[in-house]
Order: sequence, then C-alpha cells, then structure tokens
Amino acid sequence: MRSALTRLGAAAAVAALLTGCSGGDGGEASKEPEGLTAAAACGGFAKDAASTAALKAVLGGDRFEDNYSKPDKAIDRLREDAASTWADSYRPQPVTYCGLRPAEGGQKDLKIEVGAVGKGPYLDSRLAKKVTSYTSGLEAFTSSSLGSVYFSCRPKAAAHEIVVETTIWGPAGVPETDLEQRTRLITLANAAARHVSAELGCEKDGLATGVPSPTANPTS
Repeated sequence: MRSALTRLGAAAAVAALLTGCSGGDGGEASKEPEGLTAAAACGGFAKDAASTAALKAVLGGDRFEDNYSKPDKAIDRLREDAASTWADSYRPQPVTYCGLRPAEGGQKDLKIEVGAVGKGPYLDSRLAKKVTSYTSGLEAFTSSSLGSVYFSCRPKAAAHEIVVETTIWGPAGVPETDLEQRTRLITLANAAARHVSAELGCEKDGLATGVPSPTANPTS
C-alpha cells in the first residue's frame, strides 16, 4: 500500500513539473519581439519591400529602436521655409527626420535629415569621382556611408518653391568599395524623400519609385 502511494505521489510530481514547463514555454513563445518594425519606424517611410530589405541589411536586424526622430518637426520646418521669404543671410537648419538603432543593441546606427537648401548644383566635380550618382529628383548620390537626394517642391498654399535635401548617414566602417551598401542607402534616402514629398503635397518632384537607377559609379 505504501509503495503504491509513493508511486502515485511521484507520478503527480512529474505531471506537475511537466505542466509547469509547458506553460513556461508557451509564455515565451507568445512574447512579442521588442522594438519597431520597418513599417512602424519613423512614420512608416520604409514599409515597401525594397526599403524594408535595405533597412534590415543596413542595421543588421528586423527590429529597431528610435533614436531622436522628429518627423513632424521636420515637415513643419519645411512648410515654414516654403511659406516665408528668405533673407540673404538665412540658412535653413536641417531636422532629424529619422534616427534608428538595432533593437538588440550594438554600434550600428542610421540617421536621415531633411531641410530646405538654396539653388544647386550640389555635387561638385571632386566629389563626383568618389560617389555613385542616381536618377531621382534634381540630384541623388551616395558613398557607402553618406548620401543625399535633392528634389524641388511647392507645398500647397506655399509662398514659393523650395529644394529639399534628404541626407542619410549609414553605419561607420563600411568599405567604400561596397556598392551594395550604396544602393541600400540611396533606396532609404529616396524612400524618405518620397514620404516627405507626399506629406508636403509636392507635385512633379521627379523622385524615383523603388530603387533609383545608377547613372555613374566612382572613378577614384
């Protein structure tokens, strides 16, 4: 009799242990991953397939942590610059439209600034030898760590047309020979520019859809 009770007690203990383990695993499996998805980051500018893939490749993950993004302030500043007459000494200040880091941590980061600028050209002959140029907007070019897209815009009810500069900084330490990284950066900069253009209500901005086509690669 005592032996039978002992076996029943042991069986109950094992069953309770298995039940506890099963419940724990289920809880972990249902836990939502931390961080922002590409579609949710910085107003969703990178929600299309090409931009999502580029963002994941640049930062090395699929979840992101915001790093002082101010998309609403950036749009408001551009509207103000388009609505006012500039003094000769006025130099518009760019605003961080998007700042991101991998949610899992690490040294990689990405920043996109937007701001109104004066008349071009924006790419001088010395820099042209070191960057890849693309067909989008007025001018578009990038190295493996820094790129820019320029497009013209007259927001609705604005006093005058402005040129918007979208500048992207990628993670440091990427070799300048990495042409794929250049494609990723210009894809993200162009996507951000298109998002800004749509927010402002720009017409005929000349921005490429999807991945901009390269027109010239570096010669030095």
